[in-house]
Amino acid sequence: MVNEVLVSTDWVLENLNNPNVRIVEVNEDILLYDTGHIPGAVKIDWHTELNDSIIRDFIDEKKFEELCSSKGISNDTTVVFYGDKNNWWACYAFWVFKLFGHKECRIMDGGRKKWLAEGKPVTRDIPTYPRTSYKANPRNDKEIRAFKDEILELYRSGRLGKDVKLVDVRSVQEYTGQLIHMPDYPQEGALRGGHIPTAINIPWARNVNEDGTFKSVEELKKMYEELDITPDKEVIAYCRIGERSSLTWFVLKYLLKYDKVKNYDGSWTEWGNSVGLPIEK
Repeated sequence: MVNEVLVSTDWVLENLNNPNVRIVEVNEDILLYDTGHIPGAVKIDWHTELNDSIIRDFIDEKKFEELCSSKGISNDTTVVFYGDKNNWWACYAFWVFKLFGHKECRIMDGGRKKWLAEGKPVTRDIPTYPRTSYKANPRNDKEIRAFKDEILELYRSGRLGKDVKLVDVRSVQEYTGQLIHMPDYPQEGALRGGHIPTAINIPWARNVNEDGTFKSVEELKKMYEELDITPDKEVIAYCRIGERSSLTWFVLKYLLKYDKVKNYDGSWTEWGNSVGLPIEK
């Protein structure tokens, strides 16, 4: 184990048959799981299982109970998330589980990329687990989730950029408005390019090493503090739809242990499509 929330691939290998641990794969590419996954791992589809099918919002507590129960997850299960894209969606799922107050959540450092690079075992077998009776807390959006109107009010009050810091984790091209989506992705999803006023651009990739693992706490602390993202401030991270910023949220909240960190999952697809909101380039 790397720390209380970050576990190594070796730790996962040693706990494949631990009945108190459930390994969960969450990918951008939802077909990857079927090509081979960690033995015993269950799949969560971020789009269809974590998000409401009609309203742009997350599932409610009853649907979260059903999700966990169907995956064999109990209230006291240690849930270990991993996935592709340097764990973007694993961190996103971790964050959603924390919205419902699930206590024991972990991220496998290095994600799917590191597991495969090390030649660790994979399987195409789909595991089945006894159904549980998960009891969810009401979803708490106040502590770790930010909303458009909240950010707009902080901007109008003059607090944004001072005691409340915005971190734009997108690429430099997205931040400057040259692109409205990541490089090499279809350029769609927002009518305007640029960034939210006062936002500091710290691309998500600066948090990780080449092998997909997170940089050391010392390296991360130095990087953020040099850019005035310090523990005494409130911090809100955003990207395009909230997955890349959930990785930065995880770093600040759980690796650097900042007290007040939120993820703005509406992110640029909401801000860049809203009439009359301030934008900088």
